[in-house]
Amino acid sequence: MLSFMRKISCKIILLMLLVATMGSSMLGAQTSASAATPSPTWISAKPERVAEDLNDAAQLSAFTDGIMNVHIDNFQIPGAVISIVKDGKILFAKGYGQSNIEEGTLVDPETSLFRIASTTKLFTWTAVMQLVEQGKIDLDTDVNTYLKTVKIPKTYLQPITMRHLMTHTAGFEEGGVGYQITTDPKKLPVSISETLAKHMPARVRPSGEMMSYSNYGASLAGLIVEEVSGIAYNDYIDKNIFVPLEMEYATVQEPVPASLEPYAVLGYARENGQFATRPLTFEGGFRPAGSGSVSANDMAHFMIAHLQDGRYGDKQILKPETAQLMHSPSFVFNKRLPAMDLGFYEMNMNGLRVISHAGSDELFNTAAYLVPDKQIGIFVSYSGGDGGAAAGGLAQAFFDRYFPLQEVKLSPESTVLENSLQKYAGSYQFTRRNHSDIDKFFNFLVKISITVSDNRLSIGSGADQQVYAPIGPDLFQEVGGTNQMGFRTDAAGKVTYLFLDLLNPMPLEPTPLIDQTKFWLPLLGISVALFITVLTGFAYRRREIKAMPKVQKWAVRLSAATAAWALVTFAATFLVVLNMNLIDRLSRITPSLNLYLFMPILFVGLTLAMIALSVLAWKNKYWTLLKRVHYSLVALSAVVSSLFFYHWNLLGWHFG
Repeated sequence: MLSFMRKISCKIILLMLLVATMGSSMLGAQTSASAATPSPTWISAKPERVAEDLNDAAQLSAFTDGIMNVHIDNFQIPGAVISIVKDGKILFAKGYGQSNIEEGTLVDPETSLFRIASTTKLFTWTAVMQLVEQGKIDLDTDVNTYLKTVKIPKTYLQPITMRHLMTHTAGFEEGGVGYQITTDPKKLPVSISETLAKHMPARVRPSGEMMSYSNYGASLAGLIVEEVSGIAYNDYIDKNIFVPLEMEYATVQEPVPASLEPYAVLGYARENGQFATRPLTFEGGFRPAGSGSVSANDMAHFMIAHLQDGRYGDKQILKPETAQLMHSPSFVFNKRLPAMDLGFYEMNMNGLRVISHAGSDELFNTAAYLVPDKQIGIFVSYSGGDGGAAAGGLAQAFFDRYFPLQEVKLSPESTVLENSLQKYAGSYQFTRRNHSDIDKFFNFLVKISITVSDNRLSIGSGADQQVYAPIGPDLFQEVGGTNQMGFRTDAAGKVTYLFLDLLNPMPLEPTPLIDQTKFWLPLLGISVALFITVLTGFAYRRREIKAMPKVQKWAVRLSAATAAWALVTFAATFLVVLNMNLIDRLSRITPSLNLYLFMPILFVGLTLAMIALSVLAWKNKYWTLLKRVHYSLVALSAVVSSLFFYHWNLLGWHFG
């Protein structure tokens, strides 16, 4: 839940962390585009392979053991578990590593409870659909109709419906600094309604317009389940999902009930070459979005029920037509790209339609993949290490072995080749971001840059570069791969949204210049340079300054104080605030953050004083012309810096 963007595959991580590349991200550099249009070329996918027999138990066991053991070593994972189902039965289930290193307890697929973070949402969405089929919830009715303790403001004419919540198209901004999680079990339990009322994010786009993955939206759906059914969320999930599916080692309660506590897998982090336990993170009032703890075998029961249209054994948790509706596209970015179903997001794995959901926090990484057409489901979860990359690698290896992609050759459409691709180039930012609170600043460096060269689009550079060639209007496919990207454009042909199938359901949109690093970093760089000249000049001209008239002397001293405070504030902004520990950032407002926020305010006060003295300097002709110009430029740099703090919500205490 905390790091949803890490959980699909290693390539996603590379895409999202392009900001770590100083040259392209920090300076916003763009590769120059080629306007030349080459002759049509073929885009070849992976070479044809022969599928292995999935029903060969020995072969499946050897293959899975090999993948999991390698991942545990390479990604430094202390414990992992997997279950694979097919045709209504558990085909394979096994634990790897240890659930408690200190006690030497091995991971057991039947009883070991792994935290599944955002995969919990599948329980919430299933509960919603149960109430839909009972006629208690309508997918397309204003959610305020069902809410009793919380009301969503009518920011836009379009109301938010349950369909919008389930497809992440409600239009909420993202939030979380200081309140999304807690590491203190003594603060639990927490009321869902009180939490959602206290920390309601702003609506930043009309509902139904575009996806923006939202933990708040899922939690709101859980609250509706609670208030419509008249049963507490935890109890509803247990009674209507876990009990009928015989999920005895499953809970959404935080911390886990005492009866299940002996089976809870501990979370670990790598420290000095060894694994060290870390406190679990709890969702509290956001638990419908991420509080689940489940064993692999119990999750297999849940997957079987969904693959069999709601049936598990002689129990039916959803009617067939309800389950089929839940698994059908409900929001489509482009008909040739994976859609968003009701709660599940679609993936294309070697030509197969996969419905999926993953989950991630600082200690656990989980993923569930269902292939309805093949009656196959895969659940995998990892405690610690880089489990997000491991899960994506496991899934791709599985499909490559048992459902290898047959060689496909796609010819770019001539209508696309005739047009310039320049309109697609530029910086893009995720729709899932904050606009109103201090959270906004943590997206300052999170951008993806697309460049054009040789009539193709590129993301990243060097060994991490992904190149896409056009295959249709606003549609591109990875050269030598199967990943695709699509764009939406307005009536004038201007790009409005970018969709990468690897990042469903988190599309992007063009980054306005004022949000780009290439706008701010040069300005801040020039300002820093001017501030440094002030301090060096102040050091070298001490005698001259001392001999100045009193007002001029204080004006120079003010410029030095402003410059010094600016440099200290910038250092704190990037080295302290931007690098805050994620757990600290989302669980509490730290004293250091509260203290830091005084710094930009004091800096603005110094800036205003410098502006006033700049006016006096020109009016009364202080110093030489060159020195007055320099003084004014320093004041202007202070204004620019103040605007930076204001724009990124660092001016004052903007907490959600």
